Amino acid sequence: MKNNSFEELKKEYMETPIPKELDFMVRKSLQDSRQASGRKTKYKRIGVTAASIAASFAVFTAGINVSPAFASTMSKIPVIESIVKVLTFKEYIVNEDTYNADIKVPSIEGLENKELQSSLNEKYLAENQRLYEEFVAGMEEMKKNGDGHLGVDSGYVIKTDTDKLLSVGRYVVNTVGSSSTTMKYDTIDKENEVLITLPSLFKDGSYVEVISENIKEQMIEQNKADEYKMYWVDGIEQEGLVEGFEKISEEQNFYISPEGKLVISFDKYEVAPGYMGVVEFVIPTEVISDMLVSSEYIK
Repeated sequence: MKNNSFEELKKEYMETPIPKELDFMVRKSLQDSRQASGRKTKYKRIGVTAASIAASFAVFTAGINVSPAFASTMSKIPVIESIVKVLTFKEYIVNEDTYNADIKVPSIEGLENKELQSSLNEKYLAENQRLYEEFVAGMEEMKKNGDGHLGVDSGYVIKTDTDKLLSVGRYVVNTVGSSSTTMKYDTIDKENEVLITLPSLFKDGSYVEVISENIKEQMIEQNKADEYKMYWVDGIEQEGLVEGFEKISEEQNFYISPEGKLVISFDKYEVAPGYMGVVEFVIPTEVISDMLVSSEYIK
């Protein structure tokens, strides 16, 4: 498969002509909004130009799929008032007997920090190109050995989209006999246009132990309330030899909720049996408040 760069692929759909009907819709939306506001400065404030809106429609006509969160947002507010944040830039699809792949590549748009935007988009493209290539290689190998079943489903979810923060989760579900699920998150400060990491939220590394202990407490409490909520941790009786959860990593998967809460995430099988899937723990702010660099993000 041709290994196009993100910018080359982006150029392809940006040059796709816009149907007259869509061009008319764009012009009419701009005209209606201008009449309602009475000021051209409104367009500068919301950060959307006629060209960028036209490009958004070009994305749609080029077969780019909008994320469910974005589609929901679009249905609630006029297109002229919204800013496109995350699009499905590219999609790999394979439907061949017992071999199935659906891999969606997200693209973050609208950041003035183009270096950050490009680095994230190039990372997403590289991750999913590699995932697709691994799937194809696995499929061909299985065919040589008498067939089998192979599946991969990869996409993204918008966990948080506020004036301040954007948290994007990317999931991968691999199916070979049984299935495994992994999640990765990126949280962006949209005002300062920086990527927020878990260590950057805290004054020092003491957060690892404090958060880990709180998660252990939550695991045990959840199990007491519902025996089917099982975790591999001391304090919950286990069947067989299972290594218990000790502590999070310094770069543990996390995102910040719309309410400003820190949410720690674990992949399927990481701290619990497979039927529990991906598990998350909301960390009470009062537990970590003294360790935070500031209260700008975590409330």
